[in-house]
Amino acid sequence: MMHGMDILALAQSAFALFAIVDPVGVIPLFLLATRGYSLAQSRAAARLAAITVFVVLLLSAYGGQIILDFFGIRLAAFSVAGGLLLLLLALSMVQAHVSPQRQTQEEAVEAEEKDAVGVVPLGVPLLAGPGAITHMIVAAGAARGEPVQQAALLIPVALVALSVWLSFRAAPAIERRLGRTGIHVVTRLMGLIIAAISIEMIASGLGQLFPGLLG
Repeated sequence: MMHGMDILALAQSAFALFAIVDPVGVIPLFLLATRGYSLAQSRAAARLAAITVFVVLLLSAYGGQIILDFFGIRLAAFSVAGGLLLLLLALSMVQAHVSPQRQTQEEAVEAEEKDAVGVVPLGVPLLAGPGAITHMIVAAGAARGEPVQQAALLIPVALVALSVWLSFRAAPAIERRLGRTGIHVVTRLMGLIIAAISIEMIASGLGQLFPGLLG
């Protein structure tokens, strides 16, 4: 049974994951990638992107720790590395740019040649990129040994995947309502939130690696 603090932590994790994935900020890229698509094709791409995000983040949550154990990487060290990665992502978002960690120029060119844009580049790496994967691995590591909390990680993953599907389905209306400027404002706000989350991850990891350093 989950306590109040557990539910609060779960809500914070869901919001943090939403900020990192930032489906609203990816709407202009979705519209660009699906330009010339019929309504049915556009909706199929939105559905495929949401499914891709769900599968990738679920695998990260329940398989990430196995990878860390295999390579002998401590969760604290991964938390610091992930925090630095998220900080770079946040800096790009504050400037309303697509971070190179999400999509390189080569991938952007290749995207024009792919039919399944819902999987690549929209699902991976634009939405379920290194930052989101890192967040899920760290969250799963923090819940290690707590079966209920580990199972509950499915909730934020499902909610974020649902938000991706809804955002992309409503992409034309959202772009008309917010405009490019409005979307950039949302992206910058999410970037500030992610920057704060990244600092917390780095501080937490350093505190575990070097006890007394931040005390």
